[in-house]
Amino acid sequence: MVSLKSAAELELMREAGSVVAATLRTVAEAARPGVTLWELDEIAARVIREAGAKPSFLGQRPHRDVPPFPGVLCLSVDDVVVHGVPNRHVLRSGQLLSIDAGAVVGGYHADAATTVAVGSADAAGERLCEATRAALDAAVAAMVPGGRLGDLGYAVQEVAAAYGYGVLRHHGGHGVGTELHEDPHVPNHGRPGRGFRLREGLVLALEPMFLEGGGDAYRLLPDGWSLATADGSRAAHFEHTVAVTADGPLVLTA
Repeated sequence: MVSLKSAAELELMREAGSVVAATLRTVAEAARPGVTLWELDEIAARVIREAGAKPSFLGQRPHRDVPPFPGVLCLSVDDVVVHGVPNRHVLRSGQLLSIDAGAVVGGYHADAATTVAVGSADAAGERLCEATRAALDAAVAAMVPGGRLGDLGYAVQEVAAAYGYGVLRHHGGHGVGTELHEDPHVPNHGRPGRGFRLREGLVLALEPMFLEGGGDAYRLLPDGWSLATADGSRAAHFEHTVAVTADGPLVLTA
Protein backbone atom coordinates (compact mmCIF):
# COMPACT_ATOMS: atom_id res chain seq x y z
CA MET A 1 0.00 0.00 0.00
CA VAL A 2 1.28 3.46 -0.95
CA SER A 3 0.77 6.12 1.75
CA LEU A 4 0.58 9.87 1.20
CA LYS A 5 1.98 12.10 3.94
CA SER A 6 0.33 15.12 5.52
CA ALA A 7 2.08 18.45 6.08
CA ALA A 8 2.67 17.49 9.74
CA GLU A 9 4.20 14.16 8.72
CA LEU A 10 6.43 15.87 6.17
CA GLU A 11 7.69 18.21 8.88
CA LEU A 12 8.71 15.24 11.05
CA MET A 13 10.42 13.68 8.05
CA ARG A 14 12.21 16.97 7.38
CA GLU A 15 13.53 16.87 10.98
CA ALA A 16 14.74 13.31 10.44
CA GLY A 17 16.24 14.39 7.13
CA SER A 18 18.18 17.18 8.84
CA VAL A 19 19.72 14.61 11.19
CA VAL A 20 20.64 12.41 8.23
CA ALA A 21 22.20 15.34 6.38
CA ALA A 22 24.26 16.31 9.43
CA THR A 23 25.38 12.70 9.85
CA LEU A 24 26.51 12.44 6.24
CA ARG A 25 28.43 15.72 6.46
CA THR A 26 30.20 14.75 9.66
CA VAL A 27 31.12 11.26 8.49
CA ALA A 28 32.29 12.49 5.07
CA GLU A 29 34.63 14.98 6.77
CA ALA A 30 36.01 12.20 9.01
CA ALA A 31 36.59 9.76 6.14
CA ARG A 32 40.35 10.13 5.87
CA PRO A 33 43.17 7.66 5.22
CA GLY A 34 43.88 5.55 8.30
CA VAL A 35 40.34 5.71 9.69
CA THR A 36 38.40 2.46 10.06
CA LEU A 37 34.79 1.90 9.02
CA TRP A 38 33.97 1.07 12.63
CA GLU A 39 35.22 4.48 13.73
CA LEU A 40 32.99 6.18 11.15
CA ASP A 41 30.01 4.17 12.36
CA GLU A 42 30.68 5.28 15.95
CA ILE A 43 30.78 8.91 14.80
CA ALA A 44 27.41 8.51 13.09
CA ALA A 45 25.89 6.88 16.17
CA ARG A 46 26.98 9.86 18.27
CA VAL A 47 25.60 12.47 15.84
CA ILE A 48 22.22 10.73 15.62
CA ARG A 49 22.01 10.17 19.38
CA GLU A 50 22.95 13.77 20.24
CA ALA A 51 20.23 15.01 17.87
CA GLY A 52 17.63 13.06 19.85
CA ALA A 53 16.96 10.69 16.94
CA LYS A 54 17.40 6.94 16.45
CA PRO A 55 19.29 5.13 13.67
CA SER A 56 17.11 3.51 11.02
CA PHE A 57 19.47 0.77 9.88
CA LEU A 58 20.67 -0.81 13.12
CA GLY A 59 18.98 -4.19 13.55
CA GLN A 60 17.15 -4.08 10.21
CA ARG A 61 16.29 -7.59 9.00
CA PRO A 62 14.31 -7.86 5.74
CA HIS A 63 13.77 -11.61 6.16
CA ARG A 64 14.80 -14.47 8.44
CA ASP A 65 17.65 -15.66 6.21
CA VAL A 66 19.51 -12.37 6.70
CA PRO A 67 21.28 -11.49 9.98
CA PRO A 68 20.22 -8.21 11.67
CA PHE A 69 22.20 -5.32 10.24
CA PRO A 70 24.99 -4.60 12.75
CA GLY A 71 25.76 -0.96 12.01
CA VAL A 72 24.29 2.53 12.11
CA LEU A 73 25.61 3.24 8.60
CA CYS A 74 25.98 1.30 5.40
CA LEU A 75 29.62 1.90 4.39
CA SER A 76 30.55 0.61 0.95
CA VAL A 77 34.11 0.83 -0.36
CA ASP A 78 35.16 0.74 -4.04
CA ASP A 79 33.49 -2.34 -5.60
CA VAL A 80 30.90 -2.66 -2.82
CA VAL A 81 27.82 -0.95 -4.22
CA VAL A 82 25.42 -0.85 -1.28
CA HIS A 83 24.67 -2.32 2.18
CA GLY A 84 28.35 -2.42 3.15
CA VAL A 85 28.80 -3.54 6.76
CA PRO A 86 31.04 -1.39 9.04
CA ASN A 87 34.13 -3.40 9.97
CA ARG A 88 37.88 -3.16 10.65
CA HIS A 89 38.70 -2.01 7.11
CA VAL A 90 41.22 0.86 7.19
CA LEU A 91 40.56 3.50 4.56
CA ARG A 92 43.29 4.27 2.02
CA SER A 93 43.80 7.36 -0.11
CA GLY A 94 42.04 7.15 -3.44
CA GLN A 95 39.28 4.78 -2.35
CA LEU A 96 35.64 5.62 -3.04
CA LEU A 97 33.41 5.40 0.02
CA SER A 98 29.62 5.37 -0.19
CA ILE A 99 27.99 6.51 3.06
CA ASP A 100 24.32 5.63 3.53
CA ALA A 101 22.49 6.90 6.64
CA GLY A 102 18.97 6.77 8.03
CA ALA A 103 17.37 8.32 11.10
CA VAL A 104 14.00 8.24 12.84
CA VAL A 105 12.30 11.25 14.49
CA GLY A 106 8.81 10.96 15.96
CA GLY A 107 8.34 7.58 14.30
CA TYR A 108 9.24 8.79 10.78
CA HIS A 109 12.33 7.82 8.80
CA ALA A 110 14.55 9.68 6.36
CA ASP A 111 17.26 8.06 4.24
CA ALA A 112 20.11 9.51 2.16
CA ALA A 113 23.53 8.59 0.80
CA THR A 114 26.61 10.16 -0.72
CA THR A 115 29.87 8.91 -2.19
CA VAL A 116 33.18 10.59 -1.39
CA ALA A 117 36.80 10.05 -2.27
CA VAL A 118 39.13 9.24 0.60
CA GLY A 119 42.09 11.60 0.37
CA SER A 120 42.26 12.43 -3.32
CA ALA A 121 40.19 10.96 -6.15
CA ASP A 122 41.40 9.95 -9.59
CA ALA A 123 39.67 11.47 -12.62
CA ALA A 124 37.68 8.30 -13.32
CA GLY A 125 36.37 8.21 -9.76
CA GLU A 126 35.34 11.86 -9.94
CA ARG A 127 33.51 11.18 -13.21
CA LEU A 128 31.65 8.21 -11.69
CA CYS A 129 30.51 10.29 -8.72
CA GLU A 130 29.57 13.23 -10.94
CA ALA A 131 27.39 11.01 -13.12
CA THR A 132 25.62 9.33 -10.21
CA ARG A 133 24.94 12.67 -8.56
CA ALA A 134 23.56 14.01 -11.86
CA ALA A 135 21.24 11.01 -12.11
CA LEU A 136 19.88 11.75 -8.64
CA ASP A 137 19.30 15.38 -9.60
CA ALA A 138 17.43 14.25 -12.73
CA ALA A 139 15.22 11.88 -10.75
CA VAL A 140 14.47 14.55 -8.13
CA ALA A 141 13.41 16.97 -10.87
CA ALA A 142 10.86 14.41 -12.10
CA MET A 143 9.14 14.21 -8.69
CA VAL A 144 6.14 16.35 -9.66
CA PRO A 145 2.38 15.85 -9.32
CA GLY A 146 0.99 13.95 -12.30
CA GLY A 147 4.32 12.40 -13.22
CA ARG A 148 4.82 8.67 -13.40
CA LEU A 149 7.05 6.22 -11.59
CA GLY A 150 8.61 5.29 -14.92
CA ASP A 151 9.76 8.88 -15.37
CA LEU A 152 12.07 8.53 -12.35
CA GLY A 153 13.76 5.37 -13.55
CA TYR A 154 14.03 6.70 -17.08
CA ALA A 155 15.80 9.82 -15.81
CA VAL A 156 18.38 7.66 -14.03
CA GLN A 157 18.97 5.19 -16.85
CA GLU A 158 19.43 7.97 -19.41
CA VAL A 159 22.29 9.46 -17.39
CA ALA A 160 23.85 6.03 -16.91
CA ALA A 161 23.69 5.35 -20.65
CA ALA A 162 25.21 8.72 -21.51
CA TYR A 163 28.23 7.99 -19.32
CA GLY A 164 28.49 4.29 -20.16
CA TYR A 165 27.84 3.03 -16.62
CA GLY A 166 25.82 0.09 -15.40
CA VAL A 167 22.89 0.28 -12.99
CA LEU A 168 22.66 -2.22 -10.13
CA ARG A 169 20.29 -5.01 -11.13
CA HIS A 170 17.09 -5.55 -9.07
CA HIS A 171 17.80 -2.65 -6.69
CA GLY A 172 16.61 0.95 -6.52
CA GLY A 173 14.72 3.40 -4.37
CA HIS A 174 11.62 2.97 -2.22
CA GLY A 175 8.81 4.63 -0.38
CA VAL A 176 9.68 5.84 3.12
CA GLY A 177 7.70 7.00 6.14
CA THR A 178 6.79 5.18 9.33
CA GLU A 179 8.74 2.26 7.86
CA LEU A 180 12.20 2.57 6.35
CA HIS A 181 11.07 0.66 3.27
CA GLU A 182 7.53 1.24 2.04
CA ASP A 183 5.75 0.84 -1.28
CA PRO A 184 6.41 1.54 -4.06
CA HIS A 185 9.72 0.08 -5.19
CA VAL A 186 11.48 2.65 -7.42
CA PRO A 187 13.57 0.98 -10.16
CA ASN A 188 16.55 2.83 -11.60
CA HIS A 189 15.25 2.14 -15.09
CA GLY A 190 11.86 2.68 -16.68
CA ARG A 191 9.69 3.95 -19.50
CA PRO A 192 8.53 7.57 -19.37
CA GLY A 193 4.82 8.08 -18.87
CA ARG A 194 4.31 4.59 -17.45
CA GLY A 195 3.63 3.23 -13.99
CA PHE A 196 2.26 4.56 -10.73
CA ARG A 197 1.07 8.19 -10.87
CA LEU A 198 2.93 10.61 -8.57
CA ARG A 199 0.65 12.51 -6.19
CA GLU A 200 1.13 15.23 -3.60
CA GLY A 201 2.30 13.77 -0.30
CA LEU A 202 4.16 10.85 -1.87
CA VAL A 203 7.63 10.46 -0.32
CA LEU A 204 10.31 8.38 -2.00
CA ALA A 205 13.94 7.62 -1.33
CA LEU A 206 15.58 8.00 -4.75
CA GLU A 207 18.94 6.24 -5.00
CA PRO A 208 20.88 5.81 -8.24
CA MET A 209 23.72 3.29 -7.94
CA PHE A 210 26.16 3.30 -10.88
CA LEU A 211 28.69 0.60 -11.70
CA GLU A 212 31.88 1.79 -13.37
CA GLY A 213 32.38 -1.38 -15.46
CA GLY A 214 29.13 -0.90 -17.41
CA GLY A 215 27.45 -4.13 -16.28
CA ASP A 216 24.56 -4.59 -13.86
CA ALA A 217 25.46 -7.84 -12.09
CA TYR A 218 26.51 -8.15 -8.45
CA ARG A 219 27.61 -10.71 -5.87
CA LEU A 220 26.63 -11.07 -2.21
CA LEU A 221 29.61 -11.01 0.15
CA PRO A 222 29.96 -13.48 3.06
CA ASP A 223 28.67 -10.97 5.64
CA GLY A 224 25.20 -11.56 4.19
CA TRP A 225 24.58 -7.87 3.40
CA SER A 226 27.25 -6.26 1.22
CA LEU A 227 26.55 -6.27 -2.53
CA ALA A 228 29.66 -5.91 -4.70
CA THR A 229 30.02 -5.55 -8.46
CA ALA A 230 30.43 -8.88 -10.23
CA ASP A 231 33.33 -7.59 -12.32
CA GLY A 232 35.20 -5.91 -9.45
CA SER A 233 34.71 -2.40 -10.84
CA ARG A 234 33.93 0.51 -8.52
CA ALA A 235 30.50 1.90 -7.73
CA ALA A 236 28.92 5.13 -6.54
CA HIS A 237 25.66 5.70 -4.69
CA PHE A 238 23.74 8.94 -4.10
CA GLU A 239 20.34 9.21 -2.43
CA HIS A 240 17.80 11.72 -1.12
CA THR A 241 14.40 11.41 0.52
CA VAL A 242 12.06 13.54 -1.60
CA ALA A 243 8.38 14.54 -1.33
CA VAL A 244 6.00 15.42 -4.15
CA THR A 245 4.36 18.78 -3.40
CA ALA A 246 2.23 21.30 -5.28
CA ASP A 247 5.29 23.57 -5.39
CA GLY A 248 7.55 20.88 -6.86
CA PRO A 249 10.01 18.38 -5.41
CA LEU A 250 10.84 18.87 -1.72
CA VAL A 251 14.18 17.33 -0.73
CA LEU A 252 13.80 16.36 2.92
CA THR A 253 17.43 15.31 3.39
CA ALA A 254 19.06 18.44 1.96
